[in-house]
Amino acid sequence: MTMQWVDPYPGFVYDEDHIEITATHQAEKLAACGIDAEVFGAHADPSFFIGLAIHAGIKSGITAEGNINMSQSVIQHRPVLLGERLRVTGSITAVESVPRGSTLHTEVQFEGVDGRVVITANRVSLKPDPDKVGTRGAGEKPPPLIPDPAVLEQELAYQLTPQGVKAYSSEGNSIHYEEDAAKRAGFRAPLIGGGMGVHFLMAALWRIRPPQSLRADIYFRRPIFWDEQVRVAMDDLATPTVMALLKPEGKVGTELALLELTTQ
Repeated sequence: MTMQWVDPYPGFVYDEDHIEITATHQAEKLAACGIDAEVFGAHADPSFFIGLAIHAGIKSGITAEGNINMSQSVIQHRPVLLGERLRVTGSITAVESVPRGSTLHTEVQFEGVDGRVVITANRVSLKPDPDKVGTRGAGEKPPPLIPDPAVLEQELAYQLTPQGVKAYSSEGNSIHYEEDAAKRAGFRAPLIGGGMGVHFLMAALWRIRPPQSLRADIYFRRPIFWDEQVRVAMDDLATPTVMALLKPEGKVGTELALLELTTQ
């Protein structure tokens, strides 16, 4: 059966769904990133909820094909256990016209069996107009959190590979796993999904101090391609704490501001 896609509009409500992140799924996907799942213990890495929120939209008829993450907020109200069943609800709150197409603002909540929200994942993404490939302009950009990446303390490096990125990626947006689709969209190669990049930052955070709750704002500044080496960097003395995923030339690909944190 072919999915009938809906033209996004403000007020569109997602179909209710239920999901769970199993230990096997977490271990397999993190292994594709080169991350040892043991760092998260019995809990789910909240980075997964970035992709799960996108797929909530896909299941409801909002295509993600060709869309590009611009910014994301993730709130972990409490840790999520692996295998815990969660209820998913969400909506589109705004659609704004920009030179390259339109930006979609979405809000998605994940609730436990007690009805309390455990994860909130709000996102701004660019839906490019295929007739405007090469056009610049995706709306007003928030100022960089990290004006000078050289001041950050650099930590682990990871080598991305096409095989690993394909193993991590799921159906729904072929610019992450098909070379032709990425080139049609104006990229030299497939780029990793935003959520995949955030795993590296969350794993670094969990090694330092596993959170009970957290609130993070994340900005996807530059595409990170499936064959690049990336490095985690941090300024733990800044207020708020800032983290970045650096590209090979030292420029920021993804940056994260840790606005709130309580530890386990």
